[in-house]
Amino acid sequence: MGVTDPADPPHLSRAPRVRDMPPPRRSSGAVGVAVPWIFQWPYRAILSFLLWIGIRPYQLTLLSFLLMLATGVLILAGSWFWAGLAPVGSGIGDVFDGSVARQRGIAKRSGAFMDSVLDRVSDLVLFASLFWNLANEGDRVLAALALVTLIVSLAVSHVRAEAEAAGVTLTEGLFQRLERVLAMIVGLLIPGAMGPVLVVLAILGALTVVQRSLTALRGA
Repeated sequence: MGVTDPADPPHLSRAPRVRDMPPPRRSSGAVGVAVPWIFQWPYRAILSFLLWIGIRPYQLTLLSFLLMLATGVLILAGSWFWAGLAPVGSGIGDVFDGSVARQRGIAKRSGAFMDSVLDRVSDLVLFASLFWNLANEGDRVLAALALVTLIVSLAVSHVRAEAEAAGVTLTEGLFQRLERVLAMIVGLLIPGAMGPVLVVLAILGALTVVQRSLTALRGA
């Protein structure tokens, strides 16, 4: 039996029907445009299950963050395969915390703020751990690329935050967090793939910073 909360809408006292669930939100990122079409029914099924068991949005946010911390620890330990699996669960939590909040009618700015801050800390942990591991292994080129990717990923988010502070709504971006996490999963799981992945992350991330900056300037 699903766990219910007195604050939940009445229709959540029973298992929601999968077909009644909304499709995933479309993102303007390189991968996000395909997500609503490819993963529509798995997304609806998972969302229905999460609503039925009564999980709260902040629990998904914290789970996502803790799994990314675990990823950093595993990278430092040299367990790259397991480090490549942990972000899968982290990504699921990051995708569904907002969806659960909207379906329960409890979406708040405080929740979005918490999610955004923990996402930035997660990026710091992920790429800083990767930099430390590669530097200790003596691979200076890849370590430098990991550092560049860290700076670029923070810049992508910072440009959006500054634009929104100036009153410009900014969601565009060729390579956003979803794309970064998926790319890192590939780099960690496939031997020898980390080098090309970091090059792609650095180049496309930098292009995203330029893209967002130009969009923000036009809208200001």
